[in-house]
Amino acid sequence: MASKSNLVNLDAMIKREDFAAGDGENSSYETINNISVRDLTPGGLTAPILRKPDFQRETNHWTPAQVCSLIKCYVNGDLIPSVILWKSPSYLFVIDGGHRLSALKAWIEDDYGDGPLSHKMFGHEISNEQKKAAEKTRKLIKQEVGTWGHYRSQIENSDNLDLTSEQRKIITTITTRGFQVQWVQGDTDKAETSFFNINMKGTPLDELEELLLRNRKKPIPIAARAIIRAGKGHRYWSRFDDEMGARIENEAAKLHSVLFAPELKRPVKTLDLPLGGSKGIRTAIQVLLDFILMASRNQDPSLPEIASFADDPSGEDTITILRKASKLAGRITGNGNGSLGLHPAIYYYGPSGRHSTPMFLGTVSLVAKKLANNDDYFFKSFTRIRSKLETHLIENKDLMAMILQKNISRYRVSKYHDLLEGIISKLLAENDVSQEDIIEISGLEGKILAADIIQKKPNVTDEEKSKVFINVALKSAITCPICNGYLDAEKSVSYDHIERVREGGTGAADNVQLTHPYCNQSVKN
Repeated sequence: MASKSNLVNLDAMIKREDFAAGDGENSSYETINNISVRDLTPGGLTAPILRKPDFQRETNHWTPAQVCSLIKCYVNGDLIPSVILWKSPSYLFVIDGGHRLSALKAWIEDDYGDGPLSHKMFGHEISNEQKKAAEKTRKLIKQEVGTWGHYRSQIENSDNLDLTSEQRKIITTITTRGFQVQWVQGDTDKAETSFFNINMKGTPLDELEELLLRNRKKPIPIAARAIIRAGKGHRYWSRFDDEMGARIENEAAKLHSVLFAPELKRPVKTLDLPLGGSKGIRTAIQVLLDFILMASRNQDPSLPEIASFADDPSGEDTITILRKASKLAGRITGNGNGSLGLHPAIYYYGPSGRHSTPMFLGTVSLVAKKLANNDDYFFKSFTRIRSKLETHLIENKDLMAMILQKNISRYRVSKYHDLLEGIISKLLAENDVSQEDIIEISGLEGKILAADIIQKKPNVTDEEKSKVFINVALKSAITCPICNGYLDAEKSVSYDHIERVREGGTGAADNVQLTHPYCNQSVKN
């Protein structure tokens, strides 16, 4: 599978529409047999009425090479599979072929995820990963195919006697060919059933895509999609009234900033790291879904299923879900009174300086469980041994990473939850934990040797550079004078009076110290 940072985002090329907008079939106009490059150019008659249904996957699954290959096939007259459409009274919905049509439209617009259409859709929030993939695609197409502007110039000057026979052949191909069109007949239910039948074959929907699409009207998928794009992009909540939509966008934008700001860069050169890792949509959407489910849990030890939630008819359920997620996020970071201010470099990043999803979600899972159980004692006890815990997490990152690798991927989050909780319990009981103790808590005695963890590599990779920076930077990082744990000063800090105001203390700088918000409000008081 291609690296998620090497996938081209073409989602802005064809607008998405709630399929209910296409209720019923309209026979007032004839079906078309093909869609050509002329139809997709500005002023073309087909492009303005093309839509992707709201259950269509995100158009961000192709690599630069795949986009280039499609355009090359079009220009050379090679075989391209038909696209499948369904017509409504207002639009032509793309049931299959969204990537093919979007790639051709992107070529025409010179927009591979970073151009005017993309900026308009994503509210100018274009990630560096998306920009890099776009530039790589543009460069590849210019080298192997040529730009649309180049061919358009030749088409407009086709009487130029200097054109070679090969150039004239290409011009003829571009101006006369098109994607063949097949049609789905029937109502909206028939069209939706056809979509899922088609997309479980060929390049099938993965489990996550199918989960999101089949539950697209439920609050958790709506919330996750709103957060991932900071309330920008396609408005999956468009059926709600404008006021509700604005509330969802506002809550989602704040959560996006909490979880994914600043944008992660490699190698790491700052301790100001995003809690949720990269916000690349293919990476982050599963993390978000799990995070939101953890925030929505009750005292039941198992997480709720997305499908168990009812459809959200008004947006109120989505708002409720977003607020629960904000409450959980506020406990692990931020300046609210209950914020533990957990430092991401310690809790969520592995030994190579890469974000670790199991470490992040395992930590979040533990906090969410204690919140659901109203376990105030845990948080006060955690603060008491926090400094020792963080020392162990820093010194034993390689061991912790190896323990996770020894477990099947779907169990790693729960394994890290249990491992973290076990280390905390042992520190509270015995005040010290060895590497052998950590291995014993993990249940992997005899499968890991504590003395043989680090593998030596001859080159200084980005991972090693990140590791060196984090290790050095933490040695001089600010700590909380109340618990001696590390402060994430960029995201979560409280200004505490050393001598209390009620005891005569002033707000002068020499009577103020930086602490965790929780330490200031819940421990000291």
